[in-house]
Amino acid sequence: MTSSLVRPGSAAVVAARPMLAVVEVTAHRPHAPRYHAYVQTLNERIVEDAIALGWDARRLAAGDLGAAELLRVTDGASAIVIAGGEDLDPVTWGGRRGYEGEGRHDEEADAGQIALVRRALVRSTPLLGICRGHQVIDVALGGTLVPHLDDADGAHRGSGAVESLMVDHDVEFAPGSRVAAAFGSTTARVRSAHHQAVDRVGEGLEVVARTADGGVEAVEHQTAPITGVQWHPEDRGADRTQLPLLLSLLAAQAAEVSRAA
Repeated sequence: MTSSLVRPGSAAVVAARPMLAVVEVTAHRPHAPRYHAYVQTLNERIVEDAIALGWDARRLAAGDLGAAELLRVTDGASAIVIAGGEDLDPVTWGGRRGYEGEGRHDEEADAGQIALVRRALVRSTPLLGICRGHQVIDVALGGTLVPHLDDADGAHRGSGAVESLMVDHDVEFAPGSRVAAAFGSTTARVRSAHHQAVDRVGEGLEVVARTADGGVEAVEHQTAPITGVQWHPEDRGADRTQLPLLLSLLAAQAAEVSRAA
């Protein structure tokens, strides 16, 4: 953790901010500069909003660090966000390569992020997964994915220019879920771009949000402070209140874990 700066001449000691590890796939995509630039705007937004809420937010690239180093540098994190990005290698969930719409895979990122989820479960570290991160949670806990969805007129977009893939649609929250409590509502208008989805739900997870066609849009662990959302609250075109609500949920969970320690 790092302490906030104290103004010159001030005798006040400012408490250290809790560390939030924002874990992305990679910091380098020379093969896909347009996609990479768009992903940067998403991850930058997570950090901006987290800092505004009082976190010491640090971006970490799982695929560049490798699993062992990622676990080391996140060891003291108060909470974790696993951000969006490339498809998980289907080997991680018992699928096969060669599926429609298959993109590049980053096996190092897969291994590191899956290990983070499993450690978070053991330690009760608050963790939020967004899009790919939501799918990582499911796979880490033994779930599977639908390898490809492509509905040009609906909530799933499998191909096209990255800027055109985001779709606004409604989700319905399960009454009594943590995410419903954070939003203060049983419904929300969200912004998504994905061509894969949770299929079989991982051990200990509950589905707490769905689309009108039944697609899984959010999961929560029954006992650990782990939440995954399929949509992109960090997109610049999304409702500006949604990401702070989810980050505040993480903060509340981190405070609860600290009190129990």
